[in-house]
Amino acid sequence: MYGKCGEMNDVLKIFPEPNLRPRLSWNVLISVFARHGFFQKARDTFHDMVKQGSKPDHVTFVSLLSACSHGGLVDEGLRYFAAMTSEFGVPAGIEHCVCVVDLLGRSGRLPEAIAFIKEMPVPPNDFVWRSLLAACRMHRNTELGKVAAENLLTSNPSDDSAYVLYSNICATSGRWHWVKLKNQICTFGIGDLSHPESEQIYRKLTELRKKIQEAGYIADTSFALHDTDEEQKEHNLWMHSERLALAYGLISTPEGSTLRIFKNLRVCGDCHSVFKLVSNIISREIILRDPYRFHHFSSGQCSCGDYW
Repeated sequence: MYGKCGEMNDVLKIFPEPNLRPRLSWNVLISVFARHGFFQKARDTFHDMVKQGSKPDHVTFVSLLSACSHGGLVDEGLRYFAAMTSEFGVPAGIEHCVCVVDLLGRSGRLPEAIAFIKEMPVPPNDFVWRSLLAACRMHRNTELGKVAAENLLTSNPSDDSAYVLYSNICATSGRWHWVKLKNQICTFGIGDLSHPESEQIYRKLTELRKKIQEAGYIADTSFALHDTDEEQKEHNLWMHSERLALAYGLISTPEGSTLRIFKNLRVCGDCHSVFKLVSNIISREIILRDPYRFHHFSSGQCSCGDYW
């Protein structure tokens, strides 16, 4: 619970000492470190677990491989995957295979990813193809992306991510990003005008935009995927719902407090750059959680190291 809420200090306070720690606790700790971008700590925790005589299981390796994937530790992750069966006797499951496809795909090793899928010990499912499709989107591999999209739609015809990723059009219907203020949850969609404080929110956005432009920000309009001119593309980027949530959080919370924003789609690269700059300009920590991981923005840097 603490880990999913981003409260890392509380996570570490409640764990037993290593020599008294059951396997479940080790697994939770590795998972939390992986989610929050502390990849070295996730690896160190795994090795501490083994040294203490606790045997890793299926869940342990899912978290460990996920940490390697999000940290860009490709070769190390492949070694863990091989050792999982040969050294620890844990059979490879579909979740581990998804992690390996993600590991290879994120790093741009797409031919290796598709080769791995063909030789997987279990049949590929929609998670495998979605991971490959996302990597093709990231690395602009249209040909392989088409293969991944077709297989994804065959596995799960109702999965709209295939259309979203392959067509490069952001589908906004029913996809909300939100920020929690005390006991109130506020939701935002792209270009949202429904909030009663919309005027103040957009005024704050304008202020932020001016400040980060003075700090050297240049919009990356490749993340504005509608076919419009450059000016309209930049305008569309500033309508992204996580920026609305950010502006609302800044006008609604005390200065110096940590701002937490949750969203259900992967943060775009331009918003990621904006959040880094804003964290430095306003001297506040911003924690953004998307469906896959946490991003801790502080002093102009992100815990993911710009690899996510």
